[in-house]
Amino acid sequence: QVQLVESGGGLVQAGGSLRLSCAASGRTFSNYAMGWFRQAPGKDREFVADISWTGGRVYYTDSVKGRFTISRDNALNTVYLQMNSLEPEDTAVYYCAAGRITSRRGGDYDYWGQGTQVIVSS
Repeated sequence: QVQLVESGGGLVQAGGSLRLSCAASGRTFSNYAMGWFRQAPGKDREFVADISWTGGRVYYTDSVKGRFTISRDNALNTVYLQMNSLEPEDTAVYYCAAGRITSRRGGDYDYWGQGTQVIVSS
């Protein structure tokens, strides 16, 4: 089992920044690829970014490229999502997930956090 706890969400004005953290405990964190997903009110969950277990490969959905950065610190068992130039359309609950492979499909991840709310005001 891997337990994931997100933090860092909040209310921010458009153009602002937030850094989300996802702390993992349980099995060896460095064995897992990590992903960030989000779900806006009334919408399906969508992929945001993922990172390989070494951190050497990252991938972003088009709408966040150039604004968001995913990273990980395996010594701290933590994955981050730095979000800059936030837009109202980024408002959502953000979830981190752990899995054996990097993937844009939520079903490929085995473990999920409880989510952290991000609200971007215009």
